[in-house]
Amino acid sequence: MGHSMTVRERIAWRAEKELQDGYYVNLGIGIPTLVANYISPNKQVVLQSENGLLGIGPYPTADQVDPDLINAGKETVTAISGATYFSSAESFAMIRGGHIDLAILGGMEVSEAGDLANWTIPGKMVKGMGGAMDLVHGAKRIVVIMDHVNKAGQPKILSTCSLPLTGKRVVNRIITDRAVIDVTNEGLLLVEVAAGFTVEEIREATEPSLIVSEHVRMEAY
Repeated sequence: MGHSMTVRERIAWRAEKELQDGYYVNLGIGIPTLVANYISPNKQVVLQSENGLLGIGPYPTADQVDPDLINAGKETVTAISGATYFSSAESFAMIRGGHIDLAILGGMEVSEAGDLANWTIPGKMVKGMGGAMDLVHGAKRIVVIMDHVNKAGQPKILSTCSLPLTGKRVVNRIITDRAVIDVTNEGLLLVEVAAGFTVEEIREATEPSLIVSEHVRMEAY
């Protein structure tokens, strides 16, 4: 991993480790789309988009841009060899039918119970629900990637979400710029701490209490 990475890129780089060979994966808008740039050549992973593209490649270089080839966030993308195009109805049938192994989504808030709020802030203009509500219930595993705190320095991992929910008890793992935290029946489990942070700093930046894994990895990314 290069030291010149931005915070967003570092989160995406760590999130790529969640992908396993043979997975069908949906990447949400925002930081999740960056994950496509870091997929290991040793893994065969197929990226799926709600607007009807199976086989998304990395972000295009300037000479690769095709304005007609976009993802669900209306960003231009590339397509890998063997990619296929179909209607959004078929794409949502894949999602609702349980054929997506992993969805990596952005988050505004996540609760200690695994509730996710990521689609709207009342009174502000945002892109909207998209496929998030379907993905949190249709994908086999949900990983949320986001900054650990908001622009005001307040925790985004909360005891209870204050924003309208995308889904209840749907998140399996949270990856932030500071830590990797699993949602378990016993509570939030701290499993990795990012370089430059301590366990105590993670606790202070997280509203609910954390269980620290006895195998917690320090400076994991």
